Amino acid sequence: MCGITGWVDYKRSLEGERDIVTKMAETLAKRGPDDNKVWIKGNVAFGHKRLIVVDPEGGKQPMTCLKDETSYAICYNGELYNTEDIRKELLRRGYTFKGHSDTEVLLASYIEWKEECVDHLNGIYAFAVWDEKNERVFIARDRLGVKPLFYKYDSGRLLFGSELKAILAHPDVKAEVTLEGLSEIFGLGPSRTPGHGVYAGIQELRPGHAMTFSKDGLCIWRYWNVESKKHEDSFEETVEKTRFLLQDAITRQLVSDVPLCTFLSGGVDSSAITAIAAKEYERSGKGQLHTYSVDYEDNDKYFKANAFQPNSDAPFINLMTETFQTIHHRCVISNEQLAQYLTEAVLVRDLPGMADIDSSLLWFCREIKQDFVVGLSGECADEIFGGYPWFYREDDLQSSAFPWMRSTEAREQLLKKEWRNKLNLQQYVQQRYEESIQEVPILEGESPLEAKRRQLFYLNMVWFMTTLLDRKDRMSMGASLEVRVPFADHRLVEYAWNIPWEMKMYKNREKGLLRKALEGLLPNDILYRKKSPYPKTHNPHYTKAVTVWLQDLLTDKGSILHELFDKEQLSGLIESGGSAFQKPWFGQLMTGPQLLAHLAQIHVWFKEYGVNIKE
Repeated sequence: MCGITGWVDYKRSLEGERDIVTKMAETLAKRGPDDNKVWIKGNVAFGHKRLIVVDPEGGKQPMTCLKDETSYAICYNGELYNTEDIRKELLRRGYTFKGHSDTEVLLASYIEWKEECVDHLNGIYAFAVWDEKNERVFIARDRLGVKPLFYKYDSGRLLFGSELKAILAHPDVKAEVTLEGLSEIFGLGPSRTPGHGVYAGIQELRPGHAMTFSKDGLCIWRYWNVESKKHEDSFEETVEKTRFLLQDAITRQLVSDVPLCTFLSGGVDSSAITAIAAKEYERSGKGQLHTYSVDYEDNDKYFKANAFQPNSDAPFINLMTETFQTIHHRCVISNEQLAQYLTEAVLVRDLPGMADIDSSLLWFCREIKQDFVVGLSGECADEIFGGYPWFYREDDLQSSAFPWMRSTEAREQLLKKEWRNKLNLQQYVQQRYEESIQEVPILEGESPLEAKRRQLFYLNMVWFMTTLLDRKDRMSMGASLEVRVPFADHRLVEYAWNIPWEMKMYKNREKGLLRKALEGLLPNDILYRKKSPYPKTHNPHYTKAVTVWLQDLLTDKGSILHELFDKEQLSGLIESGGSAFQKPWFGQLMTGPQLLAHLAQIHVWFKEYGVNIKE
């Protein structure tokens, strides 16, 4: 994985702007600590920060190539999992290669197939190719949005980067938010409207989209989406194909020239990846697989079971490590570390985030990075196989709203009256919901209930899943750790999209089909464990730490919190340790002390980025 940035300007030569491009690239140093380079030619400049995973010498970037008297250059962040398949096809077509990196194969793919190169890719990626003959840049992002890409376009100029901070480093770009940007933060945060960059004038290239920028302007299109069609396979065939696709995705993603491990929570998803990876390591003679889990200081003492977290991870992790003989590393974060990392999590994300759900992951990834460069993680299974309560909860099936956004009215009440009136969060959130529903690929002849479930799966794919992938990318790359997510393999997503709910909910269990596909591979106690989300702390010392922090901010007259939030509402929140806010802020997360920490992160964001509100 890497960090990429670029600047294309048809009104001027960029030969004298190396310092600016270097500064933009330098903001991405944590994404690529191993190598860096700036490439400038005429109207185009690329910057690259590299994390070496494959072919240290042959994969240097930005990479250039001369083919049929036309010059090309690429800067690329990501990993291809079908590199050898594409290489063989290109060799048959007369191409030659100097090394074994996927970067070289990707550039040759563009030269051969131009914009249609993305149809040949299996992987996670965001990349830009300068095509000198056509005087244009082509930029694409992977189908599910595992790797990020933001851009700013105005009058003949395009700036882009892996993270918002790269664009903000350009001297012509100001850290400003309009009322729409504030609505994103307060109405939808920590999620974002697909394509929205929050900062004024900055957009996100959506997953499964590509663009070209030339003297004729900017052209953006969607090159991939799920396709709705009747599922023809029997249940037995569906189980078999699901198992094959998952095993193939995991096996492909074990390719690396550097040490690799897996995240392990003891849940079905991470356990499936660990089991398949451990067996593949044994088969190929790679030795024992290393696994990692995160826990909180004194969690065994303070853990409280609830509907969202019915049990602790520890006994299930132990069962997995014993069964598959992995070398396990249990990383325990202290209350002090959890609180201290809250500020840095904002700087890594460039926006207010998920409070200690972010800070614990950032710390955890840095622990892993001490010994490993690549990790495999279990995100996306719940979104594609139906692991969340809102897929079967009756009120959600009847609702015309985002099922993870049950707090919009309560969020609004936290704001001062003038900001409630200016933003009208409920209307804004509802508008975004209705826009997304219009995108859902419909299937003629479906019942209203089936159509509603299809809507829920689509919303989960383009909203909720991308939010979690965003978090995983920023926190892991903030630790210079590459994280791969096998459940986001587009072939698996495409297949699961049309599997009927009755199959997915086999034996009336969430992710019942996936569990059936994993029979014989996982211990039964793991296979039939009730879903438990990413762990959070229940430690009262942490609650006290964030309560005191927010209290101190309220005594700071210069804090943006005074301008935006109702003082009585904030005071009530602080006095209750966050419990006065009855509903989860987002999804099943961010209640109590997490909400207090999130509000403090809003202060940090405004202060550290010098954010101005542009009404």
